[in-house]
Amino acid sequence: MKISVDQDRCCGAGTCVLLAPTVFDQREEDGIVLLLDQEPPADLHEIVREAVSVCPAAAIAELA
Repeated sequence: MKISVDQDRCCGAGTCVLLAPTVFDQREEDGIVLLLDQEPPADLHEIVREAVSVCPAAAIAELA
């Protein structure tokens, strides 16, 4: 699994950080998503896919 984030689309909701804090973080100044691990380990794939699906701005994508 490989993921990407589009910081321009991010609205700073933080759901991704709550679900997968070892994969996502937020910038202090504005809450925009930061990607900590572009290729998370297999044990996190399910929760990262959930983060992708619940992102209100569709700012996170799983790459093929």
